[in-house]
Amino acid sequence: MKDDIGALWKELSSNLKTFILKKVGNEHDAEDILQDVFLKIFTNLDQLKDDNRIYAWIYQITRNTINDYYRMRRIRAKISDLPEEGASNDEDEIINELVLCLKNMIESLPDKYKQAVMLTELGGLTQKELARKLGISISGAKSRVQRGRAMLKEKFFECCKFQLDRYGNIIEYQHKENSCKYC
Repeated sequence: MKDDIGALWKELSSNLKTFILKKVGNEHDAEDILQDVFLKIFTNLDQLKDDNRIYAWIYQITRNTINDYYRMRRIRAKISDLPEEGASNDEDEIINELVLCLKNMIESLPDKYKQAVMLTELGGLTQKELARKLGISISGAKSRVQRGRAMLKEKFFECCKFQLDRYGNIIEYQHKENSCKYC
C-alpha cells in the first residue's frame, strides 16, 4: 500500500473526508484539510517504519491537521480582535499603543529570533514545524522561540513598568521614559 499513493488516495479519501467533515462541519474546509493531509502523507511516507500501521499513522496525521486548522482559526480570531488604528476609547488606545510597541520590538530582534517568534506566535506553526521549515533540530527551534520570547519580555520591561494581577496578567502599565526607542 505504501508504494502506491494513488491507490491509497482512492481507498481512503472518502472515509477521511467524512471523518474530517464530522470534526469541522464545513465542506470547503474539509476539502482543504483533506488536501493538506494527503500532502503530508505524500511528503512524509518515507518516515513510516511499519507498513502494518499505515492506517493509524494516516489518521494521526489527519487528527493533527484538524488540530492545526483549529489553532490557525484561534490565531486569526485573536489577530482580527486587535483594535484598529484610530480607536476611540482609552482602553483601545492603550492596546493600540502596546501593539505598535510590540511590532517595533519584534522588528528589532535579531533575524533568527524574529523569524522564530513570527512563525510560531503569529504564523501558527508548531515548534516542530518550525524546525522542519528552517532545517534545524526541534531543540534548536524551541531554543530560538524561547530566546526570542525572553528578548521581547526584556524589551518590554526595559520600556515599561507593569502592574500584574496574581495570575501574571497585565492590569496596568506605564512608560518608564517618554523616549522609549520602541514606542
